[in-house]
Amino acid sequence: MKTLLCFGDSNTHGSAPMDHIDDIRRFDGQTRWPGVAARALGETWRVIEEGHPGRTTVHPDPIEGLEKCGRPALTVALASHRPIDHVVIMLGTNDLKTRFSVTAFDIALSVEHLVADVLASDSGPERGAPKVLLVAPPPISEDSWLGEIFRGGADVSRGFATRYREAAERQGCGFLDAGAIIESTPVDGIHFEAEAHATLGRAIAEAVASA
Repeated sequence: MKTLLCFGDSNTHGSAPMDHIDDIRRFDGQTRWPGVAARALGETWRVIEEGHPGRTTVHPDPIEGLEKCGRPALTVALASHRPIDHVVIMLGTNDLKTRFSVTAFDIALSVEHLVADVLASDSGPERGAPKVLLVAPPPISEDSWLGEIFRGGADVSRGFATRYREAAERQGCGFLDAGAIIESTPVDGIHFEAEAHATLGRAIAEAVASA
């Protein structure tokens, strides 16, 4: 049996579109994109969900918590779940928060460090490295109640596809532009509707199976 590790933020966790700041609803396991991917891949794959709401690439969050930094969390996940055949990384949306003040180029460089960490690890079969699929999150919008937290982030997010593709090419890993197949919900400008989870899950499964 092969193992797929899905490493990301609230959109990997399966957070439903949020109506207010205390809205912590989560789609069920069959609806979340890792669950969709698991069904598409079939019984020969074990899919592990490592989605943490608010997770960034490399930034401890001064407001939401130091544990939001993705890089050390990825190191723990790689060690906890080895051997891992394939890792999907979809991060960067929370780096768009105004408090971090970073560009699309900076975010892509940050997520590239995570890709490099996986490829330099011995967490794959026979102490090799897992394969990696880097997913560029879709652009966000600032028209909802979350807009103030992400002010300026919509413009930055439109640079994700190009910059992430460049990072994937430098690292020699797989790449998927989520923004080419799904959109963030207008409800909060950040999260995905159930239909988007289904589309993304199938696309990721196809990319992983063909790698």
